[in-house]
Amino acid sequence: MSNSLFGIHGAALELRSQRMGLIASNIANAATPGYKARDIDFASALNARLAGASNEEATGAATLYRVPVMPSLDGNTVELSNEQIAFSENAVGYSATLQLIRGRVESVTRALRGE
Repeated sequence: MSNSLFGIHGAALELRSQRMGLIASNIANAATPGYKARDIDFASALNARLAGASNEEATGAATLYRVPVMPSLDGNTVELSNEQIAFSENAVGYSATLQLIRGRVESVTRALRGE
């Protein structure tokens, strides 16, 4: 029932949440020597989920290492400004997806009450 009620938005919310965690991990390790920044290719992960892949399979296949513009001498590939931009963009997408789901739940609740 939830798949038909929420459509792709349920899967999108899960993927955005996982991407948020990955980007936050990149930011937290910005000063860790040798840390390799990673990100989830959201579009390919969502397409994999819609094709029937599990959440782990979809994110595993779509998780990529970032290629730094200016690599650091200690091998860390986190570029803080890029991570902050990605985090902000993902947060906006997460919020929008959450609002869509919230709107659907409210519509169903009103329908059940007969309003």
